[in-house]
Amino acid sequence: MTTLCIKTISPEYYQAITRGATVLEKDTTAPKVLQLLDGGFLKLFRRKRWFSSELFYPYVKRFANNASILKEVGIATPEILNLYRFSYNQLDFTAVHYHPLPGDTLRNVLSTADETVKKHFIWLFGELLATLHEHGIYFRSIHLANVLVLPDQQLGLIDFADMKKQSHALSQAKRSRNLKHLQRYQQDTHWLFSEYYDVFLEAYKRFAGAKNALFLKCNNKD
Repeated sequence: MTTLCIKTISPEYYQAITRGATVLEKDTTAPKVLQLLDGGFLKLFRRKRWFSSELFYPYVKRFANNASILKEVGIATPEILNLYRFSYNQLDFTAVHYHPLPGDTLRNVLSTADETVKKHFIWLFGELLATLHEHGIYFRSIHLANVLVLPDQQLGLIDFADMKKQSHALSQAKRSRNLKHLQRYQQDTHWLFSEYYDVFLEAYKRFAGAKNALFLKCNNKD
């Protein structure tokens, strides 16, 4: 778990640290992700209801805790710098300030790679998914755009605020449910469950064992 505490900052401080920032993502009311002049990112979470779980376990704390959990099992994540709470334009926010991981998404890399490189990274993704499952980590929204290929050719994870950790390995039912999100993306599904399914399956089996990979055969669409 992270040792960082959430700092309450003023609207003026928020304006100061975001001056000159580039808006990377926004909704109809406010920015969601900003790239700051220091090269770091600021990810904002807006509290939409007066009473919600955000009051007791803020999303920024989940984000930071999840980053620590992933690092403990050997998976690279962004470096968390600060956690903030503030009000701005009559809206309540929490925010996480972090240094992003360098690299490109696995989806982008696979879209231009040759067959040998594709097989290599599909194998690494199979190992990564097995690592999560064997350590009891349920990353609900995992897909190949949430996985980064780093400069050292290893894989890292981003956008993991909705991740949950349990004390034992995931059940077959939870592993199967975790794949449903992956299978919402047509190109991801083609690579993992059709073109390179054998590579994906073998990598997962090698790390998690044949018994724990049975759910993959049940979820193979081809």
